[in-house]
Amino acid sequence: MKNYTVTTFILLGLTEDPQLQVLIFIFLFFTYMLSVTGNLTIITLTSVDPHLKTPMYYFLQNFSFLEISFTSACIPRYLYNIATGDKVITYNACVIQVFFTDLFGVTEFFLLAAMSYDRYVAICKPLHYVTIMSSKVCRRLTFFCWLAGLLVITSPLSLGLNLKFCDLNVIDHFLCDAAPLLKISCSDTWIMEQSVLICAVLTLTLTLMCVVLSYSYIIKTILGFPSAQQRKKAFSTCSSHMIVVSITYGACMFIFMNPTAKEEVTINKVVSLLISSISPMLNPFIYTLRNKQVKKAFNDLIKRIASFLSKIN
Repeated sequence: MKNYTVTTFILLGLTEDPQLQVLIFIFLFFTYMLSVTGNLTIITLTSVDPHLKTPMYYFLQNFSFLEISFTSACIPRYLYNIATGDKVITYNACVIQVFFTDLFGVTEFFLLAAMSYDRYVAICKPLHYVTIMSSKVCRRLTFFCWLAGLLVITSPLSLGLNLKFCDLNVIDHFLCDAAPLLKISCSDTWIMEQSVLICAVLTLTLTLMCVVLSYSYIIKTILGFPSAQQRKKAFSTCSSHMIVVSITYGACMFIFMNPTAKEEVTINKVVSLLISSISPMLNPFIYTLRNKQVKKAFNDLIKRIASFLSKIN
């Protein structure tokens, strides 16, 4: 084996079939545009509507920003690869992609945990909600989510920067990711593999524990409500977040816990594609279609825009 480090990688993508590539390009372009548009709409609504100036929508605004960032770190590059046929990515660009996809992905888990805590305070301690979830506390929680994401990826990333790549530079994936990079490295990757696994398990376990504990208390409190109308209203405020949590954790647990997903590269790539394209597209619809306040804010914004345009004309 030659002892030198490669400066570029080749991303194989999902398929070599030209017809399938066209379909994948159309599908990904459509889902990406919907993801960006939908999440930008939520960010706009929560910024301009005074009725959405609450902690829940503050966290939702940050979550939408993370969704845009995460899908933008993955999908546009692959769209470019399909459109141009250029599958080459430089080492530096590959490292940057790994850094941002991991940072945004891990931070999302911590933010989902913070959002579940917000729902816990709102339902279990409603009289103290404004005091506990002050704007200062919300900003600090969001900052700690980003900090936690950065701290989690620091160790694996620092180890990854020392990996050597010799004769093989072909990555069997549509993006730069830890698993396919470890497979083609000619370094001893055992420590790196254990570091990635420990960080992933810690992130999933800690955040999931927070989510489960929060919702255990929430469900217990809701079931104690005397009125069926009160119980329905309380569940409706949590339903959107619970759906998003189920999709996010379910997909990630499938990758880490399903033996087939570990053995079959194709399944792993498809699940990664769903996480990076489908989830960011669905989340805005989940939150808007199941939330009367967001729908009302959207209708009010449309009316204001229409009124402004009519005045111009």
